[in-house]
Amino acid sequence: MENVYCSLEFRFITSTSHDDLDLQSPIKEALLSDLRVDGCCADFGEASGFYKTLQEHGSVRIGHSLNKNEEEFVARRRTDVLQSLKKLQITCSENKVPNIALLGSGGGSRAMVGLLGSLDQLQKAGLLDCVLYLSGVSGSTWCMASLYQEPDWSTKLETVKGDIIKTLCDPAVGWGKAFDKLKKYYEEKKDTKLFSLTDVWAAMVVTTCAKETEKYKHTLTDQRDHHKKDPFPIYTVIDKQCKQRTDADPWFEITPYEAGYSLTGAFVETSNFGSKFKNGRKIEEHPEIDMLYLQALCGSALADEKENREFLWDKIYVPRPQAYEADYSIPGAFVETSNFGSKFENGCKIEDHPEIDMLYLQASSSDCTACSSNVSSPAPKGEISSEDSDSPSIDECYQALMDLVDMNLEALNDEDPPAHDKYISTVTSANLWKSIFYSMAQWTWGRKYNFLHNMKDKAVPAALLKSETRDYIDAGLLINSPYFSVLREERDIDLIISLDFSDGDPFTTVREAAETCKKLKIPFPEVNIPSGDVKKPKDFYVFKGQNTPTVIHIPLFNVVNCGEDIEKWRNKYATFQGSYSAEMITDLMEVAGKNITNNKDNLLEEVRLAMKNTKDE
Repeated sequence: MENVYCSLEFRFITSTSHDDLDLQSPIKEALLSDLRVDGCCADFGEASGFYKTLQEHGSVRIGHSLNKNEEEFVARRRTDVLQSLKKLQITCSENKVPNIALLGSGGGSRAMVGLLGSLDQLQKAGLLDCVLYLSGVSGSTWCMASLYQEPDWSTKLETVKGDIIKTLCDPAVGWGKAFDKLKKYYEEKKDTKLFSLTDVWAAMVVTTCAKETEKYKHTLTDQRDHHKKDPFPIYTVIDKQCKQRTDADPWFEITPYEAGYSLTGAFVETSNFGSKFKNGRKIEEHPEIDMLYLQALCGSALADEKENREFLWDKIYVPRPQAYEADYSIPGAFVETSNFGSKFENGCKIEDHPEIDMLYLQASSSDCTACSSNVSSPAPKGEISSEDSDSPSIDECYQALMDLVDMNLEALNDEDPPAHDKYISTVTSANLWKSIFYSMAQWTWGRKYNFLHNMKDKAVPAALLKSETRDYIDAGLLINSPYFSVLREERDIDLIISLDFSDGDPFTTVREAAETCKKLKIPFPEVNIPSGDVKKPKDFYVFKGQNTPTVIHIPLFNVVNCGEDIEKWRNKYATFQGSYSAEMITDLMEVAGKNITNNKDNLLEEVRLAMKNTKDE
């Protein structure tokens, strides 16, 4: 080791082994607590045992080298890939094994099911065992989370696939269980600044898609030793505050071992992501995020954009003047809000039903209708929670929500919001609801403590060092595919297979990746798409360049698997719609799978070429 610094800026020039240092000594304990690494993290990683000790003590790692555990995984996986290539009649030496990354884009349930269908056919073609990394954005991470619940899932994919399909067709999680999960998240965070709409999204929305709460209570750290036969998983989000900045790195990755900024090279142990740090050391421990929350974090498609906020407020904001009416947006078509939901015929109420409560109103306002049709019936009016005996009335909650909506819209318009203390103060006894309302007013998603807070390191953009918290959101809000997780130079990727499940233009992701790489001077092939292919894409594109990875781009719906019905398929599987029936799941998996089976020979050829282009190690 050399050039080691502690946070007090004392320099240690060491020629001695770390084993000579007494781990129990106060000096060593302080070193482990305050240590930061300045440009020589790889040296720590190579020091057996010391790197692990650093991580366990909650130190931040600054450097571009791979995590030592990932390095070990990659070495083992490359040996397995070599054997898989031989089974495919591809002769290859150890140092010529290509590093292949498989990317799944965002796209909600369409991406989740599409990725499952693609992986199924890759496995049957013998190609899945050649993949080193599997990385996802948004909906694709939902598929990944389901797969990686099962140890060595790729060795029994047929069974795992059947279980996932069955789960998708099961009844939704009841409101009781979902709300219990939300309360659990709140209790863990009530004394911090970290409760956000991502907690609500996880408990009340993702559960209706995933149909599970208990299954996803485990963490990525729990899965570390259970996937020796599977590709290395990389879940991706972006730093919201860095999204529009040119002087900061928005790309953030989460693996079973580390979480951090992909291009900057700033990482923390995954189990410590969410704990409180100062000057590069952990000062307050908080629980690791579970897999349900991780899916919400990666799939928080509503977490940004002013338009999304205003759209949701428009849906929530039912004007309640003297008549208290609900409006179908047709002039003169109104009904008293208390009767909204009752049965009418010829303009007359013929059957009375209870007015919707605030919990149901929030669910109705969510722009995830792909999930909402599975939500079970809400609790009766006045029974938001049996444990909250001091909960305010529905009208008080409604008025408080409307006040906060007004505050939010006024802030968006750069106006000074007036005081709305009267009704907001009435709900302060219901602390959970208060936290939800304020999260909505501030539009807070994915808030975590900033593990880089107050560090002093020139390798880290200053924008990442100042704030105590950071907000992490759906990476699809920037680029809807996780290219930058696998474009880290140290991952040395030779071939990228991009499965694109995006809505709209099927080439937006690869174009934007190429443009961003050009600005950042990251090797990436030039992307040229024939103008006519945007509306009628083919099923297989290859982009190559000198000293760049080869990029294969596969649009989900194309002229090969859909014929002239591309728009019909896109409409059938729109991002925000009702849940998929068993038949729809089967059809979508079949369409996605055809993109693999129809191009098996093309894929094998590109693997061979990637092997030939691999640099000698």
